[in-house]
Amino acid sequence: MAIATTMRPLVSLALPEKGAARLAAQVFLAIGGTLLLTVSAKTKVFLGPVDISLQTLAVLLIASAFGMRLAVATLVLYMAQGAIGLPVFQSSPEKGVGIAYMLGTTGGYLAGFVAMAAIAGWAADRGFDRNPFKLFGAFMAAEVVMMAMGFAWLALLVGADKAWQFGVVPFVVGDLIKVALAASLVPAVWSILARFR
Repeated sequence: MAIATTMRPLVSLALPEKGAARLAAQVFLAIGGTLLLTVSAKTKVFLGPVDISLQTLAVLLIASAFGMRLAVATLVLYMAQGAIGLPVFQSSPEKGVGIAYMLGTTGGYLAGFVAMAAIAGWAADRGFDRNPFKLFGAFMAAEVVMMAMGFAWLALLVGADKAWQFGVVPFVVGDLIKVALAASLVPAVWSILARFR
């Protein structure tokens, strides 16, 4: 007999089991997730020579709460909103909107957010979100993939040296803090919920 490898993410505790009500709730959550992503993109923390947004933290928390499928759908919806010109990204509309913005210097990181959501959501679906150490490992893998995608795209535009100097190094400490924070928060929520069950 095979053992099921999929566990339920946090949001499943509040979702209707099936039917139109479940779909409506998922659509509502996806739209809410895009609003959270927009707010996190516009929220800037100053930790050195560059502004750091809270978007990485938001992606990890959404993926942990939603699971892989709904998290990826949320990120794809967010990208679609940006593609049609809504000012949902960190430096939009100041530095452009739509596809032109997405193909600029942050394009690889934006695509990396979708990959990050898939990896973190996959981990949550398998119960990693109950253990801070497992979750931290999964989040670090997601972070590395996202940064690698951002670096690769930026290197095509400005060269590898500048991409590393301006697109990776300034973000390492801030992103490590966000990964550690998210990996601590999600299991803590599960622990609190377990006391009331």
